[in-house]
Amino acid sequence: MRQIGILHIRRFSTKTRSYSDAIDALNSLQTNFATLEAIRKSERKGNFMAIPEMIEWTRRVGYKPSDLDRLNVIHITGTKGKGSTCAFTYSILSQYQTSLSTIGMYTSPHLKSVRERISINGEPISEDKFTRYFFEVWDRLSETVSEETTFPNMGQGVRPVYFRFLTLLSFHVFLSENVDTAIYEVGVGGEYDSTNIVRTPTAVGISSIGIDHTRVLGSTLREIAWNKSGIMKTGTKAFSVEQKAEAWDELQRRADEKNVELIKVPIHPVVAKSRLGIEAEFQKVNASLAVSLAREHLLVLGHYPQEYSGDYVLPPEFTQGLERASWAGRCQTIRDGNTEWLLDGAHTDESITVATQWFSTKSRNTAKKVLIFNQQTRDAKSLVERLHSILGGDVHFDEVIFCTNLTWSAGGYQAAELTSMNTSKQAVHDLVVQKELAEQWEKMDPASRRFVLPTIEDAVKYVRDLKDDDVQVFVTGSLHLVGGLLVVLDK
Repeated sequence: MRQIGILHIRRFSTKTRSYSDAIDALNSLQTNFATLEAIRKSERKGNFMAIPEMIEWTRRVGYKPSDLDRLNVIHITGTKGKGSTCAFTYSILSQYQTSLSTIGMYTSPHLKSVRERISINGEPISEDKFTRYFFEVWDRLSETVSEETTFPNMGQGVRPVYFRFLTLLSFHVFLSENVDTAIYEVGVGGEYDSTNIVRTPTAVGISSIGIDHTRVLGSTLREIAWNKSGIMKTGTKAFSVEQKAEAWDELQRRADEKNVELIKVPIHPVVAKSRLGIEAEFQKVNASLAVSLAREHLLVLGHYPQEYSGDYVLPPEFTQGLERASWAGRCQTIRDGNTEWLLDGAHTDESITVATQWFSTKSRNTAKKVLIFNQQTRDAKSLVERLHSILGGDVHFDEVIFCTNLTWSAGGYQAAELTSMNTSKQAVHDLVVQKELAEQWEKMDPASRRFVLPTIEDAVKYVRDLKDDDVQVFVTGSLHLVGGLLVVLDK
């Protein structure tokens, strides 16, 4: 079977170098649904050539892993909360920009624009810079070759798949832009993730570990923790939130194996009393992990003030950073006329649990309540069952909408930067998942009005046509859904 992470792709004209051309070229690197299904059925639990191949791709772009040392990387993994941890960490460090002049952050997935994945000083890189740097990487891969015996799948006309290419692009952007602090969120797992060619991170963070991506990472917490702990590096402290015993034992075992100091991070007393920019009680766990990572990073670089060396005090810059943190699509509230949109892209059992608990704290008895839900690739039924059981009889949805992740209603049009090829087009067209979820919800709560709609725009239009004076809409189940909804709301 063709190796995951490498695709044969078509050529793009060197005469056309627009931003939309870059997006088209990037989308050509996505793994299609049929290939993903073959990989899933193969029960593959890791690609042992992933890291050697990534190092080789990096060489062909013009860099060595040692060049990445200049970025002073904070490396973060986990099942849920790693993106929020990145956001808190950035917000804290951004208060120190007299010392840290240029801070880069690489995260995934994006919500509205792929440029969100590669940001500098809190802003996605511009379309012009994305286009220029994108085609520099694209062309360098065209102009170089790999040794065929060692890398038989990296021949002429082959490029790395979507996420790996973007990781390469982030390295090129950050090194070209003289970034002196970089926050890297792992894509999937850790051991074989394309970001894991970083040799000397200043700090390693592990957010809450749960069951997800089982085809790739394993089906037990121990297997998944083994994979996540792959980003630990000898000589760098690793910080983890409290984990279930099975996961923690494996993290500690691997830390001992790698001679890494692993530190368990409880909720910091200052965080416990702080107002967080990313609201929700559970975010205090992620904020506390970010505090530990930012503090260690500043200590390693010699920028942490000595007068705050105790464990129970923090500089004012830290509390300011916590208060100013933001992370779109995660515990996000948008007021739109008489409608309050409550967004969280939760897509695992653990994340849907805490997101639903957050929504229940925001719920008003006087408001009409609407649920908009989709999950196209994971166990959607399990997620809605959990959502409904957590709410119990305390919160009732008057209207429940199951829609696809397609953005616009005109011909089921998808915004180019939100295009996903890893789902069955036929299943999306036939609304297979959405119809099954509507039937399931009827069994759980027959009093709710249920709707199956083909696009996000249709769902937004339905809500906006409601005549009620006070409407609360909970949008969850998929970051792709939340991202598309933000696009439609902006329009």
